[in-house]
Amino acid sequence: MNVLILGVDGYLGWPLAQWLAAAGHTVCGVDNFLRRKAVQEMGSISAIPIADWADRASAFEACYSRPITFYETSLLDYERLVAILGEMVPDAIVHLGEIPSAAYSMRDAEHAALTQHNNVIGSLNLLWAMRAACPDAHLLKLGTMGEYGTPNIAIPEGFFEVEFRGRKDILPFPRQAGSIYHLSKVHDSHNALFAAKTWGLRITDVMQGVVYGTRTDRTPPDERFATRLDFDECFGTAINRFVCQAVIDCPLTIYGSGSQTRGFLPLSDSLRCLELALLNPPNRGEYRVFNQFEYTYSISALADVVKQEATALGMPAQIEHLANPRSECEEHFYQPDREHLVRLGYEPHDHLTQVVRGMLEDVRVHRSRIEPYAQNMRPSIQWS
Repeated sequence: MNVLILGVDGYLGWPLAQWLAAAGHTVCGVDNFLRRKAVQEMGSISAIPIADWADRASAFEACYSRPITFYETSLLDYERLVAILGEMVPDAIVHLGEIPSAAYSMRDAEHAALTQHNNVIGSLNLLWAMRAACPDAHLLKLGTMGEYGTPNIAIPEGFFEVEFRGRKDILPFPRQAGSIYHLSKVHDSHNALFAAKTWGLRITDVMQGVVYGTRTDRTPPDERFATRLDFDECFGTAINRFVCQAVIDCPLTIYGSGSQTRGFLPLSDSLRCLELALLNPPNRGEYRVFNQFEYTYSISALADVVKQEATALGMPAQIEHLANPRSECEEHFYQPDREHLVRLGYEPHDHLTQVVRGMLEDVRVHRSRIEPYAQNMRPSIQWS
């Protein structure tokens, strides 16, 4: 399979390129290195050092005996995007090329507009470019479970049956995004549904939970294959923050009560699920939604696991509750479905403890690298 990865230099994109190449697929990539620039803008770094693109590409070619074709461009450049798709005619496109941060989008009006413009217009350009250059390709678009919010009913996979005034229909499940970033993903989903219905595109919209981990089952033993691990206020997930705080002997900071519950999955499982979706494409004109996560955990439960594993490794950790800077429900019902990928062969297992221990082991050797940036893990951006 000929796969184009948009956002190939990112946390998911780089290990996905390795994962697919190891399985025998031909991989091409697009990136404009915006993630590197945005983390630098936040005054932070990746906890794990990452190689520049030239070194990554060199390692890739040496390991897999073939080069990775790479295009440095933005999805905002429509003409360039059409040219790339026409040149390589991919069987599948994995769209990971967006700004993936709620906090970044809530910093101020400038960053809110930047996030919406980059994500929504970039994705819209992609849909039009596919229509023009490769209408038979399969678009695997990364959405987020955050599109759904925390409704007081179970969350289906994209669609549900509604009965109203004596009539029934299958409709998109309502989205209740909690940030400007999550709203951009909602707009993407609506545009993707329209493109599938109107132009006959094949689209899988993956509502992914929070991914955690530093390595996969197919990561070669070469530091140039390492993927990034961010811990700053905007681009660091709660697990990343807890792990880095434990390593530098800072309290693990929980926002509010810690009862907030979300779906999580290890990096290896994320890539395994994406590969399953690629190997089982939808029909022409089909827009399908997969909820992609392993299990749901509360933030407090995550902190407890990190504390337990850090202590076992000789890094006693403490937990600190902070006032929640976000506007979100802390006590809520949360029951999302995830049957579609299971039917394709995904077998969820509870890897949380094992993967967190591996993260602590991988990150602790970079303690001195993280320590100068400890303040970057304290919240300063207020939602309201």
